[in-house]
Amino acid sequence: MNRKILITLMLYAILGTAYSQETNTNKFRQLGQELPTPNVYRNASGAPGHAYWQQQADYKIAIELDDENQRIYGTETITYHNNSPDALEYLWLQLDQNMRAKDSDTHKVTPNKIEEGMTANELQDFTPWFDGGFKLEYVQDENGKPLHYQVVKTMMRIDPPQALKSGEKISFKIKWWYNINDRMRIGGRSGYEYFSGDDNYLYTIAQFFPRMAVYNDVEGWQNKQFLGRGEFTLPFGDYEVEITAPSDHMIAATGTLQNTKEVLTKEQVSRLDKAKAERDHPVMIVTEEEARKNEKTKSSSKKTWKFKAENARDFAFASSRKFIWDAMGVEQSDGSVVMAMSMYPKEGNPLWEQYSTKAVAHTLKWYSHYTFDYPYPVAWSINAKRIGMEYPMICFNFGRPEADGTYTQRTKYGTIGVIIHEVGHNYFPMIVNSDERQWTWMDEGLNSFVQYLAEQQWERDYPSRRGPAYKIVDYMKGDKSNISPIMTNSESIYQFGNNAYGKPATALNILRETVLGRELFDFAFKTYSNRWKFKHPSPADFFRTMEDASGIDLDWFWRGWFYTIDHVDIKIDQVKWYQLDTKNPEVEKGLAKQKQEQAPQYIGSIRNAKAIEKTQDEIDPSLRDFYTEYDPLKVDVLDKTTYDNILAKLNKEERKLLEGSTNYYEITFSNLGGLVMPIIVQFQYIDDTKETHYIPAEIWRKNSEQISKVFVSEKEVKQIVLDPYLETADTDRSNNYYPEQEQKSRFELYKYKASRWDQNGENPMQRANRAKEIEGTN
Repeated sequence: MNRKILITLMLYAILGTAYSQETNTNKFRQLGQELPTPNVYRNASGAPGHAYWQQQADYKIAIELDDENQRIYGTETITYHNNSPDALEYLWLQLDQNMRAKDSDTHKVTPNKIEEGMTANELQDFTPWFDGGFKLEYVQDENGKPLHYQVVKTMMRIDPPQALKSGEKISFKIKWWYNINDRMRIGGRSGYEYFSGDDNYLYTIAQFFPRMAVYNDVEGWQNKQFLGRGEFTLPFGDYEVEITAPSDHMIAATGTLQNTKEVLTKEQVSRLDKAKAERDHPVMIVTEEEARKNEKTKSSSKKTWKFKAENARDFAFASSRKFIWDAMGVEQSDGSVVMAMSMYPKEGNPLWEQYSTKAVAHTLKWYSHYTFDYPYPVAWSINAKRIGMEYPMICFNFGRPEADGTYTQRTKYGTIGVIIHEVGHNYFPMIVNSDERQWTWMDEGLNSFVQYLAEQQWERDYPSRRGPAYKIVDYMKGDKSNISPIMTNSESIYQFGNNAYGKPATALNILRETVLGRELFDFAFKTYSNRWKFKHPSPADFFRTMEDASGIDLDWFWRGWFYTIDHVDIKIDQVKWYQLDTKNPEVEKGLAKQKQEQAPQYIGSIRNAKAIEKTQDEIDPSLRDFYTEYDPLKVDVLDKTTYDNILAKLNKEERKLLEGSTNYYEITFSNLGGLVMPIIVQFQYIDDTKETHYIPAEIWRKNSEQISKVFVSEKEVKQIVLDPYLETADTDRSNNYYPEQEQKSRFELYKYKASRWDQNGENPMQRANRAKEIEGTN
């Protein structure tokens, strides 16, 4: 028995070894095993299949904002349409506010430790103290009868009396309330900001109602728990929302305001109508002067604002008596007009009045250029301290000047950049509705990429944080133990910003600038955007569409950039310079003699030339013979005759080649980083001209570690540079030159570290103002 077991184990070991040896590890192998099999719902080209389906959830919501106690009270009726081919025994809803409940897993799984000099707030936060989370009062069917439900942390399962069959719909009602979180104290994507100076609140409210989870052909129910990082995936539907708030509040929300004349003054309605026709500059609906006056008196009465939104995946709003409001119209290619609008407190000026709404309009223009016309009627930008967060048609954005109205360069471009980014999220994922809970990069990465394109259209050489290849180098060459592949679930990512925003944005820029070219990439990207607007794409749909529409096999690119943590480091190992042997004795022997004369001399020979007064053959000339004076490099008649005979045997083309001065440069490249990329090599010639060669990445397909390539030129090379235009995110440029180029570094003697503030504690704008004052007194 033991012998049989031993033989069996040996066979398994042999077969296992053979299998491992035959496993395809080529970096150009197809993504066959990594991607799901195409089907009738999602086809092999990356498009929705002929049987594609998705669910719909419609909401009627009534909300009351309690400004005295900072609470939300709400009731809703959800009508859920089962468009799937499946009968659903239960329904899943998201209860995102529950991540702030005292018993939340978010508290339990957050690592912490004792540090020196901890604040009272930090010590308090070791124990959950905020009474967050939804307080559910009932879950009923449309006739008011209780429905069985179970809360599972940040999710809720509702069990209908019978399975919801394909093609059927169900309506049910929920009543709830919750305490609004202080964002400045405990953070959060939504919540309130308190202004102690005037005793007012600014509310940015989202995830405020129980929302249907997505059920689709890829994941079934997407009921992964919400721990705070992985964002949201939601079905599309229609919304009717009533928001009751203090009557002196201004409210911005998803959708179109239905009762404008009931909640706005005649003057405000007139201004809003004027703004719809304005294309160049925003019109003030509520001025700063009016907002300052408004925040001084608190109304005890209430107003109800009514909004409708069609084909949206979520709903959010902002409310405050502090708001200034401006707006302008943005005309789409079909002639429709979108209202670009901003609300912000006086603390946001002058920065917000100058830039916010114009940045919204700019974003709509350029995102539409690269994808599709913006399909919604409004796009809001709301100023909220220390946050950047997006929802359909509305986003909350940071950016505040100093109390004196000055601001740093970083604040200016950070404000414009976050507005472009968050408004841009309307396209990804609010319309191209990817699964944020699973794949952060599908919305943040794609959005950061288009953000870069829009920023460059805003101002020449705009200081974009992400996008260009060279900006990701420090991350790519970092400690691999602290880096994860892009294709990692949102909750498990190391270095969230670099992984989900920076690296995918860089990858798409490289595809656009280097691998595909702008025209081909833009067509493929627009194809993906239009195929999947108002649908639920998966990573495979994006990968396949980009290949299908471009006609280029990109599996090697997706594998390297999205499935591995390899980096780019291509090295010039060796350069060999060849020229044809012309057979011309005058040329070849002349070159050989020149080489001989220029060759380094042995130290002994140099010293002997002086130390030895006379050699023996100089003393005794009889020792000399033919070889004493023989010069093998001297051209004789036989050399010339041989050359003439060679020429006589050559045809015209062969003779032209032989008599030319063509240079052949054999360059050996090594792939040290592991990530295969195109080879971009520039020849700088002795006449100061340049020539750049683009070699597709497929040159590595047979050997991904080292390859050689011959380049032919009539000119003599002075220097060879690899990746001269910083296109590939090469992490070590010191090995990109031939001859090797010394990398100079400079250091500075200083007494203090430079920062955005100078030694007087001023930002550049404050310093410039002080300089003007001094100049004015002189």
